[in-house]
Amino acid sequence: MLRLVLGGERLAGFPSTQPAASIRLVVPWAGDKFAIPTWTGNEFLLSDGRRPALRTFTLVDFDASMNQLILDIVRHRGGEIAQWAEAVRMGDAAAVSGPGRGETIDRNAQHYILLGDETAIPAIRQMIEAIPDAIRVTVHIETVSPEARLELPVHPGLSIIWHDAEAAAPPCSQLQAAITTVAIDDATR
Repeated sequence: MLRLVLGGERLAGFPSTQPAASIRLVVPWAGDKFAIPTWTGNEFLLSDGRRPALRTFTLVDFDASMNQLILDIVRHRGGEIAQWAEAVRMGDAAAVSGPGRGETIDRNAQHYILLGDETAIPAIRQMIEAIPDAIRVTVHIETVSPEARLELPVHPGLSIIWHDAEAAAPPCSQLQAAITTVAIDDATR
């Protein structure tokens, strides 16, 4: 993962968020100058009608004292945002939309089951931290390599199952197989 810190005066007063809340990060396409897109009510568009380079990320943290948003981005080849994040320098422009709604923790639940690939690790971390200690938490994470396994928060009821993605299999096929083995009842979220 690549830690990205975005800052600026326009982030002053950024609203606090629920666990696993998201933001949209807008960056310039390779070779383009940055331009703030227009929201059409359905999508963001640049002045020439193209969609901007945009991805949704879980907000890792917001430091109100520094007006800084913190994101973790999975490093991978071919992704426009990942390539931008690898090359970005202090002072380069980007835009943020959000935050989007996060998750409300059901404190009456007896068990949470969280599934995701490595891009979901920031959201899974926040959910684990927010779930009360008395609630069991089962986590299934599929990664492309063992090196992508990251430390998760400590929780007394936590059970973590890591799944190694198979190169020839469709993405998240290990998670699809795992969910069929999980017992889900009315007290499970």
